Amino acid sequence: MADPIIRMVDIEKHFGSVIALAGVTLEVFSGECHCLLGDNGAGKSTFIKTMSGVHKPTAGEIFFEGKIMNFVNPRDAINAGIATVYQDLAMIPLMSVSRNFFMGNEPLKRIAGISFFDHQFANRVTMEEMRKMGINLRGPDQAVGTLSGGERQTVAISRAVYFGAKVLILDEPTSALGVRQTANVLATIDKVRKQGIAVVFITHNVRHAMAVGDRFTVLNRGKTLGTAERGKITPEELQDLMAGGQEMVELEGSLGGTV
Repeated sequence: MADPIIRMVDIEKHFGSVIALAGVTLEVFSGECHCLLGDNGAGKSTFIKTMSGVHKPTAGEIFFEGKIMNFVNPRDAINAGIATVYQDLAMIPLMSVSRNFFMGNEPLKRIAGISFFDHQFANRVTMEEMRKMGINLRGPDQAVGTLSGGERQTVAISRAVYFGAKVLILDEPTSALGVRQTANVLATIDKVRKQGIAVVFITHNVRHAMAVGDRFTVLNRGKTLGTAERGKITPEELQDLMAGGQEMVELEGSLGGTV
């Protein structure tokens, strides 16, 4: 097997006396979807913010493409090829899809010595990239706020891929979506993975993880409970592990199997 594109080794993160991460290790390979699962408070958000340069780890090392990285801020991680799509998507609803697609990376053309936003280029690229992901827009000038939640997620994912993401971190992309929209996002994740990009899919939904995941890592109270490969763990086992393993079994026994 090839070397992992990103490797987080014994990562700790302390906020004063609060220990958010207590020695988490994770490897992610190009072309795989690695699902990071855990209940609320498990440490998922802190971990991905450490991976993406928002937080500096208190201890531990981050290796990217075999080199030790010391990200000072998220821009360092983005420049290296680590892109994060958060739940809020960082989009302006009344702005067009193409302007949102290129927000922060505006293509410019010069006319009479003055730089202007290159609408023609932006519109063409946006339509092409969205079509690759299976989204047929009415037009590039369509306001992004008129898209469904799943379509907006796809815009954000497509944008990250277009601008060179080698590792794509998705923070609960299906948590607020209906069944059809969730299916669209999961299909997009599958397409991205098949392009050779490493996907880190953060979720608390075992069914969504099992639909696209190649490997599954479970966090609980800032620690890794284990990593399993597809085909070597059942949805029920993964759910039990995420819910606390033996603690859940004991609770079910005390409540007569009603949990």
